[in-house]
Amino acid sequence: MTLSIPASSQADLTSLNTMALACHAKYFVSLSHEAQIEPILKPLVANQAPFLILSGGSNVLLPPTLRAHVIQPLLKGVEVIHEDKDQVLIEVMAGENWHELVTTTVNRGWFGLENLALIPGLTGAAPVQNIGAYGVQLDDVITHVRAYHIPTDSWHHLDKAACEFGYRDSVFKRQAGEWLITRVGFDLHKDNQRINSQYGDVQNAALEIAYKAQRASITPVDIMQAITAIRQSKLPNPANLPNCGSFFKNPIIGTPQFEQLKTQWPDLVGYRVDETHTKVAAGWLIDHAGLKGKGIAPILIHDRQALVLTNHSPSLNLTPAKQSDVAATQVYVQEQIASRYGIHLEREPVWIEEDGQINLSNTTLRG
Repeated sequence: MTLSIPASSQADLTSLNTMALACHAKYFVSLSHEAQIEPILKPLVANQAPFLILSGGSNVLLPPTLRAHVIQPLLKGVEVIHEDKDQVLIEVMAGENWHELVTTTVNRGWFGLENLALIPGLTGAAPVQNIGAYGVQLDDVITHVRAYHIPTDSWHHLDKAACEFGYRDSVFKRQAGEWLITRVGFDLHKDNQRINSQYGDVQNAALEIAYKAQRASITPVDIMQAITAIRQSKLPNPANLPNCGSFFKNPIIGTPQFEQLKTQWPDLVGYRVDETHTKVAAGWLIDHAGLKGKGIAPILIHDRQALVLTNHSPSLNLTPAKQSDVAATQVYVQEQIASRYGIHLEREPVWIEEDGQINLSNTTLRG
């Protein structure tokens, strides 16, 4: 059956994913307005045609060929919903660049996003992963999400509770392929002295920035600048060395297991989650296992940031890396960490199958 949808074209997606994995889509269309969504998606659903919603490509691992219709939402705009002397509520369209949003809001004196500076990707993808960094998660500042529920052809306004956020998790991730996020709401504050600097390196860097500016206290702008500088010093720029950011989640293990590991590795870094669980720094595990710079070429662990897998095929003039190359290094790292510490690492980026389906498994990726 022929689909009566707006014409779409074939596309090479190698440059549209920050890992620069070789990928060719048979059908590709970009969206610039919410009004385009139903006319495109309804026929696909009615005909049971496979499709994939692709955002900024910063947290996905694409296959060599995508038989699915690839749809990229690039909706733009930031609207102030409410503002007073203490706070500002804004609604941001899904296609806005995340770091540019952070920079714009903080520089305008709207605070709350500063700890999430320099995270790659678009705003619409942020709730899916419940992005987080340096003691802040997206659900600390989010108010709502407007999204189109594809299976039921219906629009929804989901408040924070309805998003079911967890650590690097949300209802959008668990119901992958069912939602197309178009707008995200944020509750930001204007208190220039309210900061989150619980990480020592962030506080030290921010203090140095404040000192140079001849100020006695740290501001949210200092926090943003400090985190940006730290991330730039530790994380490779995807434009120069393809990667998809932090590749492994920080594992959460039982506190008794953590304490036992501490007897063997006293410097092991962990953060208490609750009375019985501790979150372990995955970067510490990989670093102290001696895995920096290692892997299975062309996908190697970054030599300065243990959480990042990097694609060296462009710099070495090799055949473009494929999804299976990433899988090989992922499994290599997982096996090394499990053997040494008895801890299983889970992948953070989303694994996409050829038909556009999302595979959340961390154990069946060798093929």
